[in-house]
Amino acid sequence: MSFDLQLAGQRVLVTGGTRGVGAAVVELLSGMGARVVATALSAPNHPIKDVHYVAADLASADGARQAADEASRHLGGVDILVNVVGGSSAPAGGFAVLDDVEWAKALDLNLMSAVRLDRALLPAMLAQGRGVILHVSSIQRVLPLPDATIAYAAAKAALSTYSKALSKEVTPKGVRVVRVAPGWIETEASVALVERVAANAGTDYEGARQRVMNELGGIPLGRPARPGEVADLIAFLVSPRAASISGSEYTIDGGTVPTA
Repeated sequence: MSFDLQLAGQRVLVTGGTRGVGAAVVELLSGMGARVVATALSAPNHPIKDVHYVAADLASADGARQAADEASRHLGGVDILVNVVGGSSAPAGGFAVLDDVEWAKALDLNLMSAVRLDRALLPAMLAQGRGVILHVSSIQRVLPLPDATIAYAAAKAALSTYSKALSKEVTPKGVRVVRVAPGWIETEASVALVERVAANAGTDYEGARQRVMNELGGIPLGRPARPGEVADLIAFLVSPRAASISGSEYTIDGGTVPTA
């Protein structure tokens, strides 16, 4: 028996859709027949056929509105929003080096980008009586790394709480809201983080990588997850096969978080 996720023809907006997990989601959903619009700061070097790309800075209110408007125009509406965009560019050094500017950057990118897109797209979803919103959170909301990502972790914790509250409001009206919390994923952003830690600590890449692993408490699986593995989970959760799932957060971290 074929386990068809029934995503063909679905109208999907994926943010952060040109790198890492976002790119894996775009490729997977497009391959399943979904109509996909992907956003990023710039167009990809190797675009996927039939995917419409929008260059927008989702850390700004104008960029979020631009992305929502372009996706709605191109697709004629949005059935599924997969909000992957996020990350941290904060310097290492703990709380003392995080000024108001760094805090604002972390919150705008990791929390407010989702809030603004939801606010722009939810009215149409509610009007049609159906839709799915998936926010990519992080295990750092419960296992923050104090050296470099305090603000990022706090923003992801806020995103998780916001998502749960939103699910209670809109699920009775036909719109599901779910979350995926990855652990350490082998993405370009993860490599950049390790390189920053290495530079600050005066060590090499492998030494910094081990340091990050140690701060996470280790990964029982023995390796980080791959972007495609996270994309597989996301594809199921946004599909009609997961029609009874809303308000939940699904961790994919190789067993890193030591509690249930």
